[in-house]
Parts: sequence; structure tokens; C-alpha cells
Amino acid sequence: MGASTIGGILQSFVSSTSDVQGAALVSPDGLPLASSLPGTMDEERTSAMSAAMLSLGERIGKELARGSVEKILVEGADGYGILIGCGDDAVLLVLASQSAKQGLLMLDIKRAVGEIKAVLN
Repeated sequence: MGASTIGGILQSFVSSTSDVQGAALVSPDGLPLASSLPGTMDEERTSAMSAAMLSLGERIGKELARGSVEKILVEGADGYGILIGCGDDAVLLVLASQSAKQGLLMLDIKRAVGEIKAVLN
């Protein structure tokens, strides 16, 4: 995997996408693969929590008969945390401000996921 290439994709995504404050690519078992997170965030802890949230979300989706999880959205007073799959081996975490327009944000995220998947495959 081109970790430096993915790191470049994440940095470009964060710097060029309005209202995106950070992004990280995480393995399903919680290891950080690449990130462009705000300096105050711990990459390893953020990665571990993202994997835990994805695992729990998948169990909830199964229990509620909702099928496979497409994305997990956490909305807080200060913004969004979005987890979305990048194939079987990685999950993208995106941090966005409260002012983000969800429709436009999801389009930008899908474009970034496409670029990341092209590197992973």
C-alpha cells in the first residue's frame, strides 16, 4: 500500500474540502494507516475508537436487520464524525464542522474514497 500516497490524498482532501477539519484511514482492527488530523488529536486513540465504533455499528445493523453498514455518522454540537468503508481493509474517518452541508460533504467523501480505493487495490 502506498501510505505516502494515501497520506497525500488525505492532506489534499482536508485542505481543499470546505468544512473538513481532519481525516484518517484506519484498519478494521484499529491501527492508523494514514492521517491528517488536527494536532490536538491522538492518532492511535482516534483510530482505535473508530474501529470500535465501526464494529459496534455493524453489530447494531445486523441486530436491527438493516444489512451491511454503509456509513456511521456521529453528530455533535461542534460537528460531525463520519466513518465510511474503503474496501475490506480500511475505514475512512472524516471530521467536519457543524456548518458542513451533508449532501456536498458526502459527495466529497465519496470522491476521496474512490481515490483511496484505487491506491489500495
